[in-house]
Amino acid sequence: MFFQCPNCKKTWQYPIDKCLDCFVALERMETKKAKIIGVSKTTVSTIQHKNVPYFVLLLEDEKGNKWAQKSKKEYKKGEEVVLEAKNGKNVVAIWRIKYDVLEGIERTIDLLGGLMINQEDGSSSLQINSETKILILPALDSPKHPYFAANTNPKFLEGMVRYLIKIGANTKNIKVVAQSFSEIPIEASAQKSLLFKTCLDYGIIPMDLSSTNFIKKTGEGMNFEISQEVFDAGLIINLPILKIGKASSSENILKFLKKENYLGLKYLQPSEEIVEKLNNILPPYLTVSDGEVIQKSNQFTFFLGIVMAGFNPLNIDRVFNEIVMFKDLPESLKKIKIEDMEIVGREIEEVQCDAEKI
Repeated sequence: MFFQCPNCKKTWQYPIDKCLDCFVALERMETKKAKIIGVSKTTVSTIQHKNVPYFVLLLEDEKGNKWAQKSKKEYKKGEEVVLEAKNGKNVVAIWRIKYDVLEGIERTIDLLGGLMINQEDGSSSLQINSETKILILPALDSPKHPYFAANTNPKFLEGMVRYLIKIGANTKNIKVVAQSFSEIPIEASAQKSLLFKTCLDYGIIPMDLSSTNFIKKTGEGMNFEISQEVFDAGLIINLPILKIGKASSSENILKFLKKENYLGLKYLQPSEEIVEKLNNILPPYLTVSDGEVIQKSNQFTFFLGIVMAGFNPLNIDRVFNEIVMFKDLPESLKKIKIEDMEIVGREIEEVQCDAEKI
């Protein structure tokens, strides 16, 4: 994504607020096509680019903007890069970002065929409009500042809200929900993570799910108490932050359960079984995962710069741990095979790095 001053037409590849010369707000330059104007082959590996050989492409869009991009596939000069969208329950979209979170959210959702909900037969049925009731569930686990990458970054939540507004959603119909499963009040986590501030900036009132009504549902021998808000929404967006060695995308949806119900189930069943059976009861939902700055197993953070999306959060978690080359997988991910899913956008090898060594 590039940004241009509407006055002097100077262009930047990073989203500064105003033109440095004219002091007016920059405009996003959205492009759809890119052609190859240069190709280099790399045969020397590094920690962040372990698999060789790979290719570095010099790309140019229809507006003359140029940038470099890593590629697993070798292209020829003059070829056009075409990204094919795929629609299905097992598709995982990956996009590399540098500065613009909104671009990553837009690209990954477009690669899934647009903002629709997948049905059991793989078809899509829901288009978003101003009347659609939207439920967003960010990861909100502890009262920590955004730079700890413990919770969904407020900029990521803002990017999702901006995207929804862009495609016609009304902020009055958007609910950002969360719930605490610990002794720490959810208000404390919401304040320190700055997610509460993001909601207020867009006129969205955050909701504590523990104060909502819960509906009893039974599935595969397991009794669930799920918030009524889940079944009232026209679109559900799971908005977790990715963490190495964890199934963070899939386990985030457990926050839809009543706290006492979750603690009781957890005492008798492992989390992966609860998630799997809960997924069979919940309405279809979209997961868009924050992978810009991620938390390693030692809780230190580093910049990975990716956004991932899909309709199966377990697949997202499995692909993510493959990207960061983490081998000691949670039990819920060990049985999931990369070969059984389709990857769209960027290839795993193009964004892969040995994160624990960085």
